[in-house]
Amino acid sequence: MDIFECIRTRRSIRKYKDKQVPWDNIVEILQAGKYAPFAGNIFNVKFIVVKNEAKRKAIAEACVQQYWMADAPIQIVVVGEPEKAERYYGTRGVRLYTIQGAAAAIENMLLTAHSLGLGSCWVGAFDEEEIRRICNLPEHVNVQAIITIGYADETPAMPPKYRIEHIMFFEKWWGRIEAPKSGLGLWAPVIKKGVTETHKIVKKHSKKLVEKVKEKLKKK
Repeated sequence: MDIFECIRTRRSIRKYKDKQVPWDNIVEILQAGKYAPFAGNIFNVKFIVVKNEAKRKAIAEACVQQYWMADAPIQIVVVGEPEKAERYYGTRGVRLYTIQGAAAAIENMLLTAHSLGLGSCWVGAFDEEEIRRICNLPEHVNVQAIITIGYADETPAMPPKYRIEHIMFFEKWWGRIEAPKSGLGLWAPVIKKGVTETHKIVKKHSKKLVEKVKEKLKKK
């Protein structure tokens, strides 16, 4: 699965099979989080892996009673350490860079989970003080999110998405340019990729068909 296909097909999964996730997969997901970009390369995020059933249920309760979360065999509590960023970047490090770094790590982990055939969901609604109590967190850290990980027991359809020309401007707010003369517009790279992939498939199957015809001729 190439990176764009992984991004395009990832979904938020809220139904999970009763099946354990291999520990190697969890480590790979955490490694992906570690390689996210952080301001000044100050890695000020920690990951708490929760497998205990009672604790998973308690976290689900603390996440505004999202009880489906307890069915996921793995929960990852993403914790920020804003003081580390504050030393170098002041208030901006606390209010922006810590959140940006945690978000980048979370998305890396979601995509890696999907690439491994696992489902995941980014949960941002929770009682932070209750999560702090459940996970025994010190006062100087804060909860950024909880990620659920497991084998998906649903296949959600792709939700509606804006067309690319509706979400981008050129040079300034509401800045527009004349559409490219090719007629393909902003979809040109996507169309080109589709054509290339189609050529590969046709070439592959044509080769197989030629080989079958040769085999039949030999038998005659």
